[in-house]
Amino acid sequence: MKAAIPLPRNANLLRLTPLLFSLCMPVVHAGNGWEALNQEAVSLYQQGDHDQAIAQAKKALTLAEQELGSEHRDIAASLNNLAYMYRTRGEYAQAEPLYQRSLAIWERTLGPTHPDVATGLNNLALLYRLQGNYDKAEPLYKRSLAIRTKALGASHTDVITSLNNLAVLYTVQGKPEKAAPLYQRVLTLREKKLGMNHPDVATSAMNLAEQQLALGQTAQAEALMKRGILVRQQTLGRDHPDVASSLSRLAAVHLAQNRPADALPLQQRVLAIREKNLEPGHPDIATAMSDLADTHMRLKQLPQAQALQEKALAMREDSLGPYHIDVADSLYKLGLLQEAQNQPEQAEKFYRDALSIREKRTDNPAALAAVLSHLAALYVRQEKTEQAWPLYQKLLPLQEKALGPDHPDLVPTLTQLANRLDAQGKFAQAEPLYRRALAIQEKTLGSSHPEVARNQTNLAFLYRGQKQYEPAEVLFRQALATQEKIHGPQHLEVAAALNNLAMLYDTQGLLMQAEPLYTRSLAILEKNLGPDHPNVATGVDNLAFLYRSQGRPAEAEPLYKRSVAIMEKNYGLNSPEVSRSLYQLASLYRAMKRLDEAYALELRISRMVGTTP
Repeated sequence: MKAAIPLPRNANLLRLTPLLFSLCMPVVHAGNGWEALNQEAVSLYQQGDHDQAIAQAKKALTLAEQELGSEHRDIAASLNNLAYMYRTRGEYAQAEPLYQRSLAIWERTLGPTHPDVATGLNNLALLYRLQGNYDKAEPLYKRSLAIRTKALGASHTDVITSLNNLAVLYTVQGKPEKAAPLYQRVLTLREKKLGMNHPDVATSAMNLAEQQLALGQTAQAEALMKRGILVRQQTLGRDHPDVASSLSRLAAVHLAQNRPADALPLQQRVLAIREKNLEPGHPDIATAMSDLADTHMRLKQLPQAQALQEKALAMREDSLGPYHIDVADSLYKLGLLQEAQNQPEQAEKFYRDALSIREKRTDNPAALAAVLSHLAALYVRQEKTEQAWPLYQKLLPLQEKALGPDHPDLVPTLTQLANRLDAQGKFAQAEPLYRRALAIQEKTLGSSHPEVARNQTNLAFLYRGQKQYEPAEVLFRQALATQEKIHGPQHLEVAAALNNLAMLYDTQGLLMQAEPLYTRSLAILEKNLGPDHPNVATGVDNLAFLYRSQGRPAEAEPLYKRSVAIMEKNYGLNSPEVSRSLYQLASLYRAMKRLDEAYALELRISRMVGTTP
């Protein structure tokens, strides 16, 4: 007789909802020769001595081939045993030809529609899935399902397993639209076969809920998860680890619905269950702490979040070592917390420590991109553009790989890169980045969104800098129309858009077109900010400069004086802001040949800055 390691008929499910299966070994009568060696290999494997198990399985296979020939069906079982051992060790290259040969023998000896052939197809498909060869796995899973359905009936346990395996394949590929209907079938069949309150039914409900969540069907996902939790509590107990996993997923649903207050007590219970079932310092306890800290952060409960995240970091460093990716995750989240508490120096340190770990890994570009993105944005806010620039250069290809070329998260990166190139005068390199960012925003946000207007303005300034005034005018006008549509005619964003368009006309010497725009912009600033705000002074200066350019110095003079008064009121008599306003007024007096007044202002300026006029 053959001693076969039974093949796992149920594939492992993803993340927090593992599908449970028992690895049972058939009773085998030990004998002499290859059968005894095969039995010994199975026993060694079960005891964890995998190297010796593989050595004995290879000897058993050689003896079996000598005794039975290379095409006997028992040879297929021995091949399958050896392949299974290699697969579970992650030695996929050694497992693949063994699974292929085993399947070929079963097909020749039993026929292409035998249930054992379906099992062989399933095993090879699982190997391909683990290798990431999804295109090879899918047809094998489908053929296995078809054989089992025809041979065993549509409601047989093995058919349910095949449906579930195919659903898992679609799940790991990120195809919830294909996985969800299969999980629904599995759930329905298990309800009929096992009853409504069986643990496997709860697992199926949770699996389906995961896919509904991915499809945005949060209400349906929430209902199924609550049902799964109830069944697991009844059958496994309130403090079972699977209950904790289910509660964690329900918390994720609440977070997806922007309901962090509802997620918080669930995550607190998850942490309590983990602490009750696991040894102190276990990585799963650290994960539960980190998740709970994230929710405290969303609720703006920053001290609680920081305390939990610091504990999680210490646990992870102690149990996993200082360079583990989970340590990087805690460091990154502590950086977010420090930034939220206006501690940029500490945030930078945490981000950099997280980055040093993430950069050594290539398996999660999205996580690396997140750290780079936040660190680069932190540098931008600190006006450390020289440090931000190389990070954004690294970030763009990572985001493209992780998110695709048209994801909205690429927009800040494209914009920052374009801004830098624009400032360097590299307009030809900046333009396609601005255009790409604008196209992504228009596609995802629509043409009447403030972010679209902002990038229209960026591109318009680029064209203005290249003296391409016509496309610049079109974009400035589009931005103005968008801001007026969103905010109404008296909003500060409208004032800024009016000023930008006026400056474009001013640059071209089209002063008549610029004047009403400057005037309207100033009126909006005064209405929203009051007559003495520094931004009002900027509007006053712009209109004064226009009057001067038009040869209307008498109208420019009171505006420049008003600008000086505003700056003195806001910044003090001897501030740099005041000196700049005084300089503009002095320049006007010189142009008007009022040299004594000009000299008096210049003398005041020189005393302010410590120079001689």
